[in-house]
Amino acid sequence: MKELTKVCGIDVHKMFLQVCILSRSGEYSQHRFHNTPHGILALKDLVLAEGCEVVAMESTGIYWYRLFLELESDIRTIVANARQIKSIPGRKTDMNDARWIAELALHGLIRPSRIFPRRDREFRDLTRNRETLVRTRTTIKNRIHKILDSAGIRLNVALKDIFGKSGRHLLAGIAEQKDLEATLATIPSPLILRRADQLREILQDSPLSPTQLHLLTTQLHLLEEIEEKIAHLDELILASLEDSQMEALPICTSVPGISITAATTILAELGDVRDFSSADRLVSWAGLAPSVYQSADTLVCGKITKQGSKSLRWILVQVAQAASRTTDTVFSRFFRRIAFRRGRNKAIVALARKILTILWHLLVNRELYVEPGVQRVRKLPARATLSKISIDDATEILLNAGYRIYSPESQKSAGKGVGAKRATHPL
Repeated sequence: MKELTKVCGIDVHKMFLQVCILSRSGEYSQHRFHNTPHGILALKDLVLAEGCEVVAMESTGIYWYRLFLELESDIRTIVANARQIKSIPGRKTDMNDARWIAELALHGLIRPSRIFPRRDREFRDLTRNRETLVRTRTTIKNRIHKILDSAGIRLNVALKDIFGKSGRHLLAGIAEQKDLEATLATIPSPLILRRADQLREILQDSPLSPTQLHLLTTQLHLLEEIEEKIAHLDELILASLEDSQMEALPICTSVPGISITAATTILAELGDVRDFSSADRLVSWAGLAPSVYQSADTLVCGKITKQGSKSLRWILVQVAQAASRTTDTVFSRFFRRIAFRRGRNKAIVALARKILTILWHLLVNRELYVEPGVQRVRKLPARATLSKISIDDATEILLNAGYRIYSPESQKSAGKGVGAKRATHPL
């Protein structure tokens, strides 16, 4: 690798950029720019005028995005993980940080972070925005539960999900102060309608105060609005899929527990899976690998590192929980075996890692998931007909298959019905 002669190190902040230009001879210069479009352009002109070969910066929040986009097309730009370029304690100043980054870059000691192409970053922004809305929806649902509980209304006693079709019908009736009997009579589900007496007992003795009614109405409106935004994002995400992602989508959904929504989120967080040479490297990048501490003959494996994408770990845990509830699959058996020894939470994390490992192999090899031990039955076409064979050929096939053929006369003499009888093979 060619030895660098001059580099630029940047300490990124929200309001300013501290810059250090360092040469192999030890000469350096310090500069400071505002973190604005005008300041970034001035920094770019300086870097190009000085003839810097590499620009290195740390990934501080989202403040490096615009700077990286401006520099990546004209000069080699390295974005480093702040954890890996931590400076020596006791010398923490902005100028020292910038110089330290420049020294590391000059000697090739910075491992570049994995930066997605711009289109992939925008697609990932869509899925992460959807994740944020889903979390907000969960918060709103919890607030509605709190309002009902404060009034002594326990709908979950009669309803498995109060936000289902029948539950929404009841909540709307409560918020709009409709007649209780009319609301119960128009419940859309016949199964829930049979519990009208139980629901009547719950609702008629637990009136809501005007303040509680106002809060409930507000939260229901917010819930409807959030769900509309989520549905719109789902359409936008599917429309933004590239050809390679469209090919990978059925591969992901073939795995038990992975829905279309989970598959798009996983594909957005992974990017190009071929960037990882092995499944273990992918698991480590995702933060699902256990932390390791070794000293002399002591080896301790601790909790998972959690240093990768939070969104990827979150969706994999959701997938693992769904896969653990599947019927008679490798995943459900694996979950029960680990949960018996280590507990449910650790079993879910272990299952999430297993699913990610399998996904790497499937995506790299472009194969659909097939449950081990399950053979695919090849069905005949609807109009398929079997060719006619002679009695002698049919007899030979039955004998080779281990059947013994009896004539009608021998069956009558033995007092049995007419036909062929299965027996053990003569050999």
